Amino acid sequence: MTEHVFHLKANWPGLRNDVGDIKVGNLQTQVSIPLEMDGPGVGTNPDEMLLGAAATCYIITLAAMMERSGLEKETLTMESEGIVEVTKGVITYKKIIHRPRVVLRSGASDKDRELALRLAKKAETSCMISRAVKGNVEIDLEATVEVAVG
Repeated sequence: MTEHVFHLKANWPGLRNDVGDIKVGNLQTQVSIPLEMDGPGVGTNPDEMLLGAAATCYIITLAAMMERSGLEKETLTMESEGIVEVTKGVITYKKIIHRPRVVLRSGASDKDRELALRLAKKAETSCMISRAVKGNVEIDLEATVEVAVG
């Protein structure tokens, strides 16, 4: 078994509406509560970081699966959306929606398109972050697979 250990340092100088900072590996940023939640909105926040972790984990997993399958692409892009619900003062990260867009190389077959779609679905269940939040945060997938014209 191999373990990878990551270390984060955090500094929070004040109370709820202050601005802190975090450092972990190549990530170094200010953090605060978002404006939408009556915070100062400086830097990033846990909601954005969870969305970023889920999205980057998913797209890297999909790219790796496509590479292993020999499926060639023109582009792989994605938009993701995080939905946080506040009910009676209780904040819950309710849902993440990934919208990957795979554009396969010109001349890709229907079989290639089907494989790309299957891999897009499998990547969501294979991603480490998706597995970590399973049962707590719903993750939806709205994948688009196209073939480049050319």
